[in-house]
Amino acid sequence: MAGQKDLAKAFDPKAKEKSNIEYFKVTTEDGVEMDGWMKKPNNFDPSKKYPVVFYVYGEPAACTVSDDFGAANDFIYNGDMSEDGYIHVSLDNRGTPAPKGRAWRKSIYRKIGQINIRDQAMGAKKVLEAAYCDTSRVAVWGWSGGGSSTLNLMFQYPEIYKTGISIAPVTSSLLYDNIYTERYMGLPQENMADFKAGAAISHAKDLKGNLLLIHGTGDDNVHFQNAEMLVNELVKYNKQFQYMAYPMRTHSISEGEGTFLHLSTMVSKYLRENCPPGGVTATPKP
Repeated sequence: MAGQKDLAKAFDPKAKEKSNIEYFKVTTEDGVEMDGWMKKPNNFDPSKKYPVVFYVYGEPAACTVSDDFGAANDFIYNGDMSEDGYIHVSLDNRGTPAPKGRAWRKSIYRKIGQINIRDQAMGAKKVLEAAYCDTSRVAVWGWSGGGSSTLNLMFQYPEIYKTGISIAPVTSSLLYDNIYTERYMGLPQENMADFKAGAAISHAKDLKGNLLLIHGTGDDNVHFQNAEMLVNELVKYNKQFQYMAYPMRTHSISEGEGTFLHLSTMVSKYLRENCPPGGVTATPKP
């Protein structure tokens, strides 16, 4: 009975009104209107500046911005982002399966790693215009396709994103399965230039911020060679980063006693150290 009451409370419209989750739209400098959600810190003070953490997917397989129960949960974080003082944000770029029509959906064809990354970065720029966003503390993280987007955002737009946490990423579409890849990217023998332009490994030399790369060595979806090839590129250009390879874990990195707790603790510790939480009073301009 108590469980039923809790569930009813969660779906109570009045409870939703009191939520610190906001749904919004931004229009980028390219004229692209993007949907987003923002979860502000508890006891939010608009006169202070807060770190911003972007949760990203960005691939044509799914959206992250939906008005669903639990949509803005910080499931990887060992703690409570809102309580600790983070602004948590997610945006949906062109190509995602949002109900925005054919042109929106088709625009990403042959442009994974390009058009979606541009949209995410330009959307982030608009979000970060708010006076309460601390542009010196901006992080991005994602898993799988979101890990891919995280890498490309860190490499292609290092002036925006200072810290990135990439979990099980595809580092080149040439390394992923043909059913998904050919559907959205066409054939490499016909479109190699875009395969290379959208590959994170092509831009690894431009890393400037803090990067944590995580992959399971037994990943049977995004094969471990994706991580190995990226590591080689980062080493080649003397780019320093943190790296965790979980032995014989699959794409979910869930096998083995204590694995998720270890993953969550590591990710959260890295975020807190490199993108410290909490609001700070803005220094007035002289």
